[in-house]
Amino acid sequence: MLTSLIVPGWFLPVILALTVTAAGAAGPLEKLGLSLFQDELLPADRAFQFQHQAGPTILRLQWQIAEGYYLYRKQFQLKSLTPGVELGPLQLPPGKPKQDPEFGTTEVYYHQVQAQAPIRERPPQASSVTIQVRYQGCAERGICYPPIVKTVNVALPPLAAGSAAGEEAAKPVAEQDRIARAIRTQSFWLTLATFLGFGVLLAFTPCCFPMLPILSGIIVGHGHRITTAKAFFLSLAYVIASALTYAGFGLLAGLFGANLQAAFQNPWVIAIFSGLFVILALSMFGLYELQMPSSWQTRLTRLQSRHGGGMIHAAVMGILSALIVGPCVAAPLAGALIYIGQTGDAGLGGAALFAMGLGMGLPLIAVGTSAGKLLPKAGLWMNAVKATFGVVLLGVAIWMLERILPTSVTLLLWALWLIVPAIYLGATSPLPENASHARRLGKALGVVMLTYGILLLIGLAAGSRDVFQPLKMLAVRAGSQPAAPVFRPVSSVEELNQALNQNRNRWVMLDFYADWCISCKELEHQTFTDPDVARTLSGLLTLKADVTANDPPHQRLLRHFDLIGPPAVLFFSPQGQECRAARLIGYVPPAQFLAHLRHLEQYC
Repeated sequence: MLTSLIVPGWFLPVILALTVTAAGAAGPLEKLGLSLFQDELLPADRAFQFQHQAGPTILRLQWQIAEGYYLYRKQFQLKSLTPGVELGPLQLPPGKPKQDPEFGTTEVYYHQVQAQAPIRERPPQASSVTIQVRYQGCAERGICYPPIVKTVNVALPPLAAGSAAGEEAAKPVAEQDRIARAIRTQSFWLTLATFLGFGVLLAFTPCCFPMLPILSGIIVGHGHRITTAKAFFLSLAYVIASALTYAGFGLLAGLFGANLQAAFQNPWVIAIFSGLFVILALSMFGLYELQMPSSWQTRLTRLQSRHGGGMIHAAVMGILSALIVGPCVAAPLAGALIYIGQTGDAGLGGAALFAMGLGMGLPLIAVGTSAGKLLPKAGLWMNAVKATFGVVLLGVAIWMLERILPTSVTLLLWALWLIVPAIYLGATSPLPENASHARRLGKALGVVMLTYGILLLIGLAAGSRDVFQPLKMLAVRAGSQPAAPVFRPVSSVEELNQALNQNRNRWVMLDFYADWCISCKELEHQTFTDPDVARTLSGLLTLKADVTANDPPHQRLLRHFDLIGPPAVLFFSPQGQECRAARLIGYVPPAQFLAHLRHLEQYC
């Protein structure tokens, strides 16, 4: 196999002059019997004939590729040089896989390739746009052309009468793209206020719920010595550390495409962190008391007297919580990362992410501070509170182990997590006639926990894997609900292209999933299994990219679509082109998802 050789632009005319003449006569080397190539090496403009045209709100590009030549899919770039005219991402069809000696396994185009880009913004009076197009190709014989950059002026038809934005205004725009556009146009302080609000809303999603018992456990661990002021500063240290980590992760992801959170989802990291929660929980049950060597205690006491007791510990837990506990991607985060990646503006992008992290932490500060005020003094009540938070920390440990353990094992652990405390609450013991209200309330809670724990065991025996709907499998078997859609797995760009090429006139949905992604499981158990959604999805080719392992093929697949991580749901037209405006990032409720499916054609 020939090794591809990238030839400098100035050297191509030399090769052509030495091998052929314009009239077809023998070149100088051929006269000497030293022909380098049997056939003429075409000039770049003949090998890759570039054409363009524009609609009122869309730019269409086309390349006619000569026989024996090809273009690299990942080398296409497009940008507008006209102020006030903003172009969307270049939308390219899937290419054919090729094992390239320079780039490894890559995608290329033969014969012809058509691409398009939406014109997102244009002044109404704009009659043309100057674009810069970059692409690169090779000859099959092993010689590659240098990157070709063309700057052309494209005439723009007038916008439709009576419409301020023409065709494009009628087309929806993906939420994360709207957010990225808003960051570019809004003022600095308005952007920070917007992302602070986004953070407050995200604080009430399942991704952030585990942070509440972690912070509460830190505060409860101080026992009766905790004060309201100390609880506030502990909460503040936890939140600021997690917000800074969140912003740092976002900057790395936006600038370099590195998902630091996903890197921390290795089984050994999760197992160690889960084991830490189990140790802390057992200490709250009074089985032992965690103590460091006396020399360490002395140094720590000195450090705490200088920097505030426990705040360093709270900050460390905030950092670990941001990296390990809550690795979810939502539309605001995706929008900020798109902005950072497109503009390189790490200052505004990082500030927006930090504001969002603070917003996510504001409810935590409120709960943590109130916990410091409401905690009882030393005594039996304090022991009961510690035991309660011990049970909650065990729940956090099980929740994290769901990412690495089989579903049947975690369902059993959840059942035991409910049943064992229920027995201690007296669910199976009779109450005396003069029992206090608190004891009666505890028994009622215990009965509920015991009942649901038994339902989980029944569901486990019936083959259920859903902790929130343990008996759903029984309903499906009885025929009362449609079965969930069947997803075809894809784990690389090559497998995805193969599936798209084999597709026959159907819309395609690609779901990016990971075991450690809470919103992914919400989509799987709540949205995709909804009867109406399942019936609608039966008409689509449904693909699933499980990127739990986060190995190199998974990372390439994510980068192929400029994604940082799951959850993300992508849609492709029957012709195999992705409808970027139809992308969904984060959890989407069934009703909203169903409405989205019914209007897919509006996005392309």
